[in-house]
Amino acid sequence: MLYKSTRGKAKYVPSAQAIKNGIAEDGGLYMPESIPSLSIEDIRALCPLSYPERAAKILALFLDDYDKDDLVLDCKAAYSSENFSNGVAPLVFLDDKIRVLELWHGPTCAFKDVALQIMPRLLSRALVMTGEKRRALILVATSGDTGKAALEGYKDVPHTAITVFYPANGVSRAQKAQMITQDGANVNVCAINGNFDDAQTGVKNIFADGELADRLSKKGVFLSSANSINWGRLVPQIIYYISAYCDMIEKDDISLGDTIDICVPTGNFGNILAAYIAKKMGLPVRKLICASNENNVLTDFLQSGTYDKNRIFHNTLSPSMDILISSNLERLISLAAGEEKCSMYMNALSKHGKYTVEPQILELIQKDFEGYYCPEQACLDTIKKCYREHSYLIDTHTAVALYCSDFGKREGTKTLVVSTASPYKFAPAVAKALGLCDKGGDTELFERICELTKVPIPSPLSSVFKKKVRFDEVIDKDSMKDAILRFTESLA
Repeated sequence: MLYKSTRGKAKYVPSAQAIKNGIAEDGGLYMPESIPSLSIEDIRALCPLSYPERAAKILALFLDDYDKDDLVLDCKAAYSSENFSNGVAPLVFLDDKIRVLELWHGPTCAFKDVALQIMPRLLSRALVMTGEKRRALILVATSGDTGKAALEGYKDVPHTAITVFYPANGVSRAQKAQMITQDGANVNVCAINGNFDDAQTGVKNIFADGELADRLSKKGVFLSSANSINWGRLVPQIIYYISAYCDMIEKDDISLGDTIDICVPTGNFGNILAAYIAKKMGLPVRKLICASNENNVLTDFLQSGTYDKNRIFHNTLSPSMDILISSNLERLISLAAGEEKCSMYMNALSKHGKYTVEPQILELIQKDFEGYYCPEQACLDTIKKCYREHSYLIDTHTAVALYCSDFGKREGTKTLVVSTASPYKFAPAVAKALGLCDKGGDTELFERICELTKVPIPSPLSSVFKKKVRFDEVIDKDSMKDAILRFTESLA
């Protein structure tokens, strides 16, 4: 299987080359030239398998230039009980209709772990497969969770290094503490004066800088990414939707072939796009519910067909979704409208900050997607209500999804709500929602929440505020290129 650019102006490449490159030559994102099919019988065959076994079989459909036995080894290593002690993607039955897919039982207590435990292994193999001798420098822009998960996944991986940029005032205290205390000889973390969109735009500009690429290449370094713009980050996310459907069958919750809805808290559109690809493969999904916070640019787009980032940016209680430029929407646009129109829309977004798709394209998208958003107070109220009615503790992002899932309900259809982070990662907001004092340090808040709810504090978070700070640099958003050059010099 070959991979093409969403903008149609780059050559087709095998999956290993796409994962190594990260982004296509024309600035577009890689997509498979065709999406493989998954029949009902294929789904039946996956049901009795373990998560690593399911993962290897699904990855093999997309990464057919990789050795299947290698994929099995990598999946077993990535999704081991040491990395995911409570299971990779367990289901919680909240009520008769809602099933919560918990994706935060990995090393950093966020859903990004599921992809970023396997992705470095895929990249390492890609370097060998493509004959690459240079070191891969992974660039990451993060709104909170990707940064730590990528740092943890790539730390001390041979022939790689990683730099993470995050908005100085746009992540939770726990997220920041996880990043600035990261260990590993090949890691680097920089805060920027700006928001996530500034960080993401800066990373994209660095990728587009041919002069910089030449300078780095002469030093034996090339750039790649760990954000979901990289297909190697996105393809592992497809797995857990298919696996969750299999688990619902195994638990006699649904019958093979029954349709479900999937509701995903969404910022950069990668997680819900993975669910859409699973649906395109043949997973029986009725609707994909795109849940946003008050940065509701995606809600407006899915309802009106106009994507307009020219609006007030809100720092919310769900900071991992505080995004106005949703990069992975480009992949959906390319599938719905074709590469030529996608390129036109992306140029308009770059120049004017907005674009409007034709009515027939919007209608096509709305057959699969619904978009809603959750106000700040409703987020807190949902956390409180969920704990009061179900004795189940959720974080702010899961609360956004749970709130929005109500709008898309259909009689007889069960909804899979994606839970993306441990509630302890956003302790101040969770404490406030529960009526606890939200003042003081996170360690104190952890203890208050634990005392009330009896929900254990995850071990990766319990000691993070006691670790030594390694990275305290804050830079201007226009200085990201200089930061990369300094870090590269330190690697020599």
